[in-house]
Amino acid sequence: MHHNVWRGATLLLTTAATVVAVGGTATAAAAPTTVNISAVAQEEAAQFWTPERMRSAQPLDVRVNAMPKTVPAGDPVTIASFPNTGAAWTGGGTVVTTTGRVFFTMGDRTASCSGSAVVSTNKSTVITAGHCVKYQGAWHTNWTFVPAYNNGNAPYGTWTARSLQATPQWVASENISYDIGAAVVNTLNGQSLTDVVGGQSIAFNQARSQNMYAFGYPAAAPYDGTKLVYCSGKAFDEFLGTGDIGLNCNMTGGASGGPWFLSFSESAGTGALNSVNSFKYSFSTKYMFGPYFGTDALNLYNAAQSA
Repeated sequence: MHHNVWRGATLLLTTAATVVAVGGTATAAAAPTTVNISAVAQEEAAQFWTPERMRSAQPLDVRVNAMPKTVPAGDPVTIASFPNTGAAWTGGGTVVTTTGRVFFTMGDRTASCSGSAVVSTNKSTVITAGHCVKYQGAWHTNWTFVPAYNNGNAPYGTWTARSLQATPQWVASENISYDIGAAVVNTLNGQSLTDVVGGQSIAFNQARSQNMYAFGYPAAAPYDGTKLVYCSGKAFDEFLGTGDIGLNCNMTGGASGGPWFLSFSESAGTGALNSVNSFKYSFSTKYMFGPYFGTDALNLYNAAQSA
């Protein structure tokens, strides 16, 4: 049964579980935490994710403790001339292959998120949300990345993780302001991830309030997890003090961890990854929020790409 603990924030995770995350206070920059996955567990993950299991990950809202406050009347920013609030991506380009669904086991239930392959030293790094690698104090198992997912089909294969990482603030207290995670995936058929699907660039400590594009695989109604969906507009500062940035965006559960891009080229499908889908407020669901990519995000990326 789903329990609405607070009229708070909804993490964009799809799962058959009902769980509650509690945001913490900001902490000083520290080394990201890494969990290495055994060879046996990696093999189990490779065998676990059948097309049927991928299709069966059903969405439910996941709440975080956040008291509702006054929401600004109207939109908090003037939206750019190009906005889109959640249409299927039909533009093609690199973003189709670098973005994928993330599948994992949370406790005894299957779940899904989204993620993005990025340019990295090890050619094997996926950036996602923190709650897509660890939640409620436990690291997820059977973690896999399926780039260009298409209704149960994995045209570029299913890539199992050999390690999972998250910002120290997320690991310590699941602080929503630092909801950033990473995975290092194994080679597949002797090839590294970004040699097969490409990789997006990534940027840190950038100016706020820029035009951005967000991508993901939302699976809660009215979406079904089968299509890559995007939103675009001018980002704005989150209005309740998390330090996050926001977009007008209708994406739903399953989109968590999907990439936000600066300087995005629609023709090439490339940009600089600068946030990820993290959460929505239940009292204002048209806004999507993502963590600001500062020094802690940079430390996480460097730790992941060198693993």
